[in-house]
Amino acid sequence: MNIDSTRSWTKRRDEKAKRLSKVKHLADGRILPTDKMVEALEMLISPKDKVVLEGNNQKQASFLSAVLAQVDPEKVNQLHMIMSSISRPEHLNIFEKGIAEKMDFSYAGPQSLRVAQMLEDGVLKIGEIHTYLELYGRLFVDLIPNIALVAADKADQNGNLYTGANTEETPTIIEAAAFKDGIVIVQVNEITDELPRVDVPGDWVDFIVEADKPYQLEPLFTRDPRHITELQILMAMMAIRGVYERHNVQSLNHGIGFNTAAIELLLPTYGEKLGLKGKICKHWALNPHPTLIPAIESGWVESVHCFGGEVGMEKYVAARPDVFFTGRDGTLRSNRAMCQVAGQYAVDLFIGSTLQIDKFGNSSTVTSGRLSGFGGAPNMGHDPRGRRHSTQAWLDMMTGDDPVGRGRKLVVQMVETYQSGNRPVFVESLDAIDVRKEAELATTPVMIYGDDVTHVVTEEGVAYLYKAQSLEERRQALAAVAGVTPIGIHHDFRDTEKLRKKGIVALPEDLNIRRTDAKRSLLAAKSVEDLVEWSGGLYHPPAKFRSW
Repeated sequence: MNIDSTRSWTKRRDEKAKRLSKVKHLADGRILPTDKMVEALEMLISPKDKVVLEGNNQKQASFLSAVLAQVDPEKVNQLHMIMSSISRPEHLNIFEKGIAEKMDFSYAGPQSLRVAQMLEDGVLKIGEIHTYLELYGRLFVDLIPNIALVAADKADQNGNLYTGANTEETPTIIEAAAFKDGIVIVQVNEITDELPRVDVPGDWVDFIVEADKPYQLEPLFTRDPRHITELQILMAMMAIRGVYERHNVQSLNHGIGFNTAAIELLLPTYGEKLGLKGKICKHWALNPHPTLIPAIESGWVESVHCFGGEVGMEKYVAARPDVFFTGRDGTLRSNRAMCQVAGQYAVDLFIGSTLQIDKFGNSSTVTSGRLSGFGGAPNMGHDPRGRRHSTQAWLDMMTGDDPVGRGRKLVVQMVETYQSGNRPVFVESLDAIDVRKEAELATTPVMIYGDDVTHVVTEEGVAYLYKAQSLEERRQALAAVAGVTPIGIHHDFRDTEKLRKKGIVALPEDLNIRRTDAKRSLLAAKSVEDLVEWSGGLYHPPAKFRSW
């Protein structure tokens, strides 16, 4: 046995101590001065570091991202950035300035066009496009951060953090760095003597800095009922009757579109008429959607666990602790990583939308010239084969009599056959295939694979893909509900009739739904003002949603 007695086992720890000593003259304990942060980052960050920057769907470490974009690229360069969401201009400015060169991310909605262009120009290198849980998992394996830049509401002098309603991914990012000798820097809106509660202990935090203004927070999950169309109401009726009622769906996750907002607003009206209260839609993994307020108030909803908060919903959530997960201080405790786990393993159904679906049901939000990524949809929008607990909905997906057979999660794609700009959703081939080649990605960025999809709902009807006995029958079922898109236009009506008899396709009339009944009068709330009234004045929508 040869033992190297000279080997150091504390290289990361020693390197961290060396860097911390460089800024000792700037810091007052754990507090760094706001106006010295560029200088501080230049001393704390080294070339080629892995830097995880908090920027998710809603909550942005906006002060720290702006500071990072100001460092001298002669001192800080070749960074490997790790981000949930590329959301702000400076997230990409750092690549144009030579501060960073590589990015691993999950979602780039607001910056997706620019990401695609920068890839084409060779300014940006992509590691991989991840699901949220995948990205978080790699922080503890092969993407362990040297630096974590995150945001919180408040901190005390000892670095204890209060994250409030938008805890989001903060604890996960911090833990990955703090327990592997990375440096954790937190921007806060306020440094105070007393916190409402402690969400992250101070001994996980190296430095706090009071930002020059509160971190950016977007009302991402607010949908104004005024914009819900009768076509979306028809689709919502089909989802309730043809999926939720049929399979007894009790736990679920909704996407953030107007289609799913329509479902939420039909529960207290259409769903009540069907006698479904207490039978479906009781447990949710969901941000606090304002359009869910009527269903909560009318007794449909028993619990909601949240990925994050929603601007204006703070007082409402605090007043409904039986429904939401709240602390003793009354504010929401959200957790993106844990809610993604709940959405992956604990719910009966995921229902979402997409930009393109091919003839076999593969879908993606990555389209030509737009590298948007897909966030958490692949986590929740697939059948987790590790699941062992059963529910009626899960068991309903069993189509054979295999003695060791198992159920499946319901994975529903709910789309109108054409999106804005007269672009078909159903296409022969996904743009993502070409994007893979152009971006030199190892695999095609598919959001949800077709063999995971159990149902597709369009304005034409419902395709029960889990019942299809072959790939060809699956293709025919999709074509039957694809309208006059490239996939549906040549579909034979006689094939639709055969599929209807087999129960693989259902049109509205097969579900006892009259298209003429799909009226806005069915919505429990028809405006944001109505949602405020349902909440008893507790919901305070952002100004841009106020029309009164």
